[in-house]
Amino acid sequence: MTRHDSMAGALTAVVTTIERYGGMAQLVTCIGLVLLAGCDRPGANASAPNASSEDSTAVRAEPLKAAASAKPNAIPQRAQPAKPPCVRPMAPQPPPSASPALECPADPTGNLNLPTAQVTFPDAPGAPRVIAELAQSDAARQRGLMYRTQLDADAGMLFSWSSQQPRSFWMKNTCLPLDMLFIDESGVIVSVQEQVPTLNLAPRNSGCPAQHVLEVNAGWTREHGVEPGQKVEIQG
Repeated sequence: MTRHDSMAGALTAVVTTIERYGGMAQLVTCIGLVLLAGCDRPGANASAPNASSEDSTAVRAEPLKAAASAKPNAIPQRAQPAKPPCVRPMAPQPPPSASPALECPADPTGNLNLPTAQVTFPDAPGAPRVIAELAQSDAARQRGLMYRTQLDADAGMLFSWSSQQPRSFWMKNTCLPLDMLFIDESGVIVSVQEQVPTLNLAPRNSGCPAQHVLEVNAGWTREHGVEPGQKVEIQG
């Protein structure tokens, strides 16, 4: 006997019993037909191997989860602007003029024979330039322009290092008043010390990281319209 025959027999017995006791045969027959239809579907009560209710719930939950995490009104993040270089402007009015030393200490060794380079200021009026001696070794940087009693009008000395950091200079044994131009690794003048007086040990700080320091005659910077924020080109 099949499952279908068993269900049909059971249904017939139920209908007969209900008819005896005052009957709802029509209603029960309808229910029986529904039950029989369910039994006729092969595998209706079997679990589908790849479509469980749990799996379908998980599939439906994925788009809901994605929708919940989305922020339709979120404002896109803008890229942060590049940080401007550290630059210290010059004073509006020039400092008092410094004078050469009346007496200069004797030079114990004589000037070093240093290579030179052309330093150009393309942002300044007329793009002025300086022919600078290159102080690139420790010995040359330590001596600098000490013991000099003259310096050509468009001459100077360029101190350079392999990296930039805050710099500090003094005027020990330096007999000529100077301007000091502090230049960062990108070639931007970050600060200027003007009219630095001779023969003193007071530190002159860059105020910003610098990789180069250019020393020129006192007053040259302002006279040629050179100021912090301008670019410098070094050739040689």
